[in-house]
Amino acid sequence: MKNKPNPYAKPDARTPDARAKGYPARSVFKLQEIDRRMRLFRAGQNVIDLGAAPGSWSLYASERVGPTGHVYAIDIKPILQVFGENVRVLEGDALSLDSEALAAHAPYDVVLSDMAPNTSGSKFQDQARSTELFLRALEVALHHGKVGSHFAAKIFMSGDYKAAEMQVRGAYETVRTIRPDGTRQVSSEVFVVGMGRR
Repeated sequence: MKNKPNPYAKPDARTPDARAKGYPARSVFKLQEIDRRMRLFRAGQNVIDLGAAPGSWSLYASERVGPTGHVYAIDIKPILQVFGENVRVLEGDALSLDSEALAAHAPYDVVLSDMAPNTSGSKFQDQARSTELFLRALEVALHHGKVGSHFAAKIFMSGDYKAAEMQVRGAYETVRTIRPDGTRQVSSEVFVVGMGRR
């Protein structure tokens, strides 16, 4: 039995719009909205983008933190996007607490994760894997984020969502769940944002 087609892979009007603005993927508009609503970024911050390929989030973050800030884009996959001088591309496991690459540039002011599992055709399996990615990204944020730092990560809505969100609430002063306007109707993704790590 063949896997169902991945609905997230289909281009739409926002994909060419993103590329016209110099970003490799439409996901930039989601981070842009999250930033507008939560004020994630400021000049001079130290940011880590977990699972950063193809690079839209890292590029946007680099623009927001400016020349005095630093963005570290880490992924197992190659990142082909061309960045400015305030971005460093790291190759490796973004979710390993033992990663020397992650530790070398910590602590971070902002930890980002737009990671999602490769869709399998099984809704429940995809949701479970999304929750696992989210919780591992949260571990990285708690391990390498500064006191007062921020966290923003994708998760698929499921029966496990509330428990995952509660873990963020236990670690951050303010927590919001955001479904950006640019999210496809068929998608169950939301972004949990934690502001001000305790």
